[in-house]
Amino acid sequence: MVIEGMAKDKNKVVTDFGLVRVAAVVPQVNVADVEGNLTHIVESLDKAIEAGAHIVVLPELCVTGYTCADLFGNELLLDAAEQALLTLCGHYKDTPAMIVVGAPLRCSGHLFNCAVVINNGEMWIVPKTYIPNYKEFYEKRWFTTSNITAIAGKDTIMVGGEEVPFGTHMIFEAGRARVAVEICEDLWVPAPPSSIAAINGANVIVNLSASNELIGKHNYLMDLIKHQSAHCIAAYVYASCGYGESTTDLVFGGNAVIAENGKMLAEGQRFTTQPQMSIADIDVAALENERRVNGSFADSMVQFGTRFEHVGMNVAAPLDYEQAELMRPVRRLPFVPAEDDRLNSRCEEIIAIQTEGLMRRLDFTGIPAIVVGVSGGLDSTLALLVAVRAFNRMGRDLKDIHAITMPGFGTTDRTYTNACEMVRSLGVTLHEINIAAAVTQHFKDIDHDPQNHDVTYENSQARERTQILMDFSNKVNGLVLGTGDLSELALGWATYNGDHMSMYNVNVSIPKTLVRHLVRWFATSLNDGTPAGQAIHDTLLDVLDTPISPELTPAAGDGTILQVTEDIVGPYELHDFFLFNMLRYGYTPAKLYLLARKAFKDVYDNVTIKKWLRTFTKRFFAQQFKRSCLPDGPKVGSVSLSPRGDWRMPSDASSRLWIAQCDNLPD
Repeated sequence: MVIEGMAKDKNKVVTDFGLVRVAAVVPQVNVADVEGNLTHIVESLDKAIEAGAHIVVLPELCVTGYTCADLFGNELLLDAAEQALLTLCGHYKDTPAMIVVGAPLRCSGHLFNCAVVINNGEMWIVPKTYIPNYKEFYEKRWFTTSNITAIAGKDTIMVGGEEVPFGTHMIFEAGRARVAVEICEDLWVPAPPSSIAAINGANVIVNLSASNELIGKHNYLMDLIKHQSAHCIAAYVYASCGYGESTTDLVFGGNAVIAENGKMLAEGQRFTTQPQMSIADIDVAALENERRVNGSFADSMVQFGTRFEHVGMNVAAPLDYEQAELMRPVRRLPFVPAEDDRLNSRCEEIIAIQTEGLMRRLDFTGIPAIVVGVSGGLDSTLALLVAVRAFNRMGRDLKDIHAITMPGFGTTDRTYTNACEMVRSLGVTLHEINIAAAVTQHFKDIDHDPQNHDVTYENSQARERTQILMDFSNKVNGLVLGTGDLSELALGWATYNGDHMSMYNVNVSIPKTLVRHLVRWFATSLNDGTPAGQAIHDTLLDVLDTPISPELTPAAGDGTILQVTEDIVGPYELHDFFLFNMLRYGYTPAKLYLLARKAFKDVYDNVTIKKWLRTFTKRFFAQQFKRSCLPDGPKVGSVSLSPRGDWRMPSDASSRLWIAQCDNLPD
């Protein structure tokens, strides 16, 4: 049965992923040469539009050049600028793109520094609000602020003998992009016009600028653009004039910059003699999701909501990103900083958060000891290292950390040896409790065939280990430290009331891909050049090289681990990619699939990505009941699955919509 209003074509895959292609263009310019500038502007616009840009932004006053100075008082220059705008309107009458270009325009005895929006043969004018008149700037010598139009009630301007909409009250709707315009100095003031426009719905801010170069100014400007895009939860497209402007007193390096919600997507080359263009696909859907999640953003409407006119633009349909190149960075490991210097400082910060959380829990409860199960695997290794760091900072005796290794049916010599060597090197107390006899007795008690290596066989071992940890903690008045990570929680790869449970879990919001880097960071930082430092370094590196496994089923005769987690549930780098982007940006399976294919194109084929995406989706929904009763643990990043904080989801929520979209994805 097909219900009216629902999609009838089950094989149809949504191609509008909420992406809009924008371009910041810096054309060649010659001061006061309007005809020559127009030629160069058209050349640059054609390249941007040919590249698929829906929105193209050019610098401030680029039609005439920014540094015309007192020539702005000459009618011949102003007439030529006006005619150039009319020529652009006619030239791009049938071009489905939104073009924003800078030009001087007259109105009621005033001259305004304007951004001219051109689309479908029509134009709209947005005048500059804040006119700088200090240090090297003296724009008030020629230009009037847009505020005077509000006083006069003026909302149109005559261009080419016709009235054209004029003012700062317009938001331009270009597909899913809602665009607001500001000009240069408007960004640098305490309350930029873009902030008010964003509160009122604009999700893309364009800035036409003429910002000269000074020592240290560029870094400040880049921070300003990123911060404004973050404050507004918007994309920010910035184009500033460059080579060709007058160098009488100033030098303009040219900046073509695109930022999105605090992150730089594209940045052009400064100090080039050639025209340049930065182009990127901004993710409007992600911005909209962020605004919906951020309740404080919506609350701003109460105080700063005002009247804006929404103007429809005729722009091309969304690009077919199944075929087209994606012009935005897609990070394969979104939880892990790409740069080495940031990675080191980020690891230090994450471990500090884990350590601080554990210290406070120990201090508040007055519990003198920690009990942690160590397997020789990544997660328990990280938890133990954090415990040691916490005890060192608190000035406590490391012997009160009780590390218990609990060999079972699947434990290999490699992991057992690594666990013992690590514990001894760190100077904590080592206990060994073999669980084989207890679990064998348990199998007899519940009448389970030990040759049947099913879920009962596996979970009995996990729960036996948890029982030992809990009871041993009572014996030594200790706190059972959890070791399970965020990736395992997302997939439900934990035994309910087994390794799923603890008294405090320092790894609860650390994904598997990040656990690796944290352990590697410890390996480097603990290697002080002494034999003991070298020993712990070598052991940690071997832990990193060991296949991830719960070791609940017997190994091969030669000790090789047969139960490899990633062979069963899929690669953690894929699952962490899905997890981050689904929770952080609200992406659908179709969008996750698109981005994963771009990010992992040299690693996995489409069939493999689709297979593990479906596995992730199915397990994420089905295993929510385990996440609904998690122990406490510190949040360290923007993605968390705590049922008390970031992720509140019914345990019986249906995955039907998501699985259906997975099944309909193309191979």
